[in-house]
Amino acid sequence: MNEATKNSGMTVATGQLNTTVVTVAAIGAIALFFNVFVWPSIKTNIVNSTKCFATTNCVCTGKTCKCMYLSGNNKMQEITCPNNNIKK
Repeated sequence: MNEATKNSGMTVATGQLNTTVVTVAAIGAIALFFNVFVWPSIKTNIVNSTKCFATTNCVCTGKTCKCMYLSGNNKMQEITCPNNNIKK
């Protein structure tokens, strides 16, 4: 094996390593973006939907309802929920 063949193999291996590093960095950046910007919004919507599902004493006006729900510390709290009785 001559020197040119050895260098050619090393160049290919280095290129593959660079591609792997770029791929891992891109996946990390996407995961970071999701965790910082997207997931908090999704989580808030899930929590609010759960609270709206467990409400009592709702007073609806238009597209929203003011309702009461029992929070985790056993206190009644007010929440605004969408009025699901409106026909679209």
